Amino acid sequence: MDKRVIFAVAGSGKTTHLISKLSLEKRALIITYTENNYSHLRNSIIKKFGTLPSNITVMTYFAFLHGFCFRPFMQNEMNTRGLNFRRPPQRNYALTDRERYRDPSGRLYHNRLAKLIEVEGLLPGVKARIERFYDSVYVDEVQDFAGHDFNLLLQVSAANTEMLFVGDFYQHTFDTSRDGSVNSTLHDDITKYEKRFAKAKIKVDKETLSKSWRCGTTVCDFISTHLQIKIDSHKGRVTQIIKVESQEFADRLHAEHGIVKLFQEQHYKYDCYSQNWGASKGQDHYEDVCVVLGIKAWKQYLDGKLHEAVAQTRNKLYVAFSRARGEVYVAPDKLFKAYKS
Repeated sequence: MDKRVIFAVAGSGKTTHLISKLSLEKRALIITYTENNYSHLRNSIIKKFGTLPSNITVMTYFAFLHGFCFRPFMQNEMNTRGLNFRRPPQRNYALTDRERYRDPSGRLYHNRLAKLIEVEGLLPGVKARIERFYDSVYVDEVQDFAGHDFNLLLQVSAANTEMLFVGDFYQHTFDTSRDGSVNSTLHDDITKYEKRFAKAKIKVDKETLSKSWRCGTTVCDFISTHLQIKIDSHKGRVTQIIKVESQEFADRLHAEHGIVKLFQEQHYKYDCYSQNWGASKGQDHYEDVCVVLGIKAWKQYLDGKLHEAVAQTRNKLYVAFSRARGEVYVAPDKLFKAYKS
């Protein structure tokens, strides 16, 4: 059975590639992390087939983890009542103590459920269920899997079923969950990250989705230079990177409803067409974008050192800049302060 992970770049057509793998003859399960991506995938499947075929299942990760991996084996025995998405209290329970994994009302801590499945010896049964119900399993946005969830993903990949994971390492802006130091350094080094898949006998593919359809040459070169994240373009489209340095220019951009303003946080306070850097992930409908930088990031940009930003900031900036099909405006947030409520 083919098992591989495709490392994609922004705008390279991850969803299109996944949808192209689907047919009416093959039983397929698609797993993704966010509700937004779940809706996007579901709508894309309906667009292809005219309906959601009975042989194709789309699940969010926690629906898969709880509904497919846990409930058929353990719900009655443990008498649980769904998931708790709050952080568990820091108590020294043994790994085999079931109280470590559920709150007093019977809800399971989401960030420890994958570990509970391992501790209770459910993995062979989970793999058998996958083999029984599906010919292929596709996991989208794999870069967002962390903590115990990443470990479970690699463990179930051993099922005798086709497995395809797709993601962009540098678009890691959110985690499925965290639990102490478990995989806390997972996204620190892409080489070590790739080796985790290779060790699990999953082929690493860095060619299939290595070029962006969305971003032109100018934007790709800008990202490669300023963030030092390698990205190439399918299209030799030349646009502009425009530095915003006057208040008058910023005022015009603020009033322009056709240009989205991307802020580091709290975009809703600026009373304009806007979004946060990280939350714009998955958005493919923007043409021109204005990326608004804080004091530190603006100085790093002017000094040619934007790549030195901490990993999370760098990744979110990569998401923001790579939304652009057309022009990119780069502005300091001090020019938008007057609009902040």
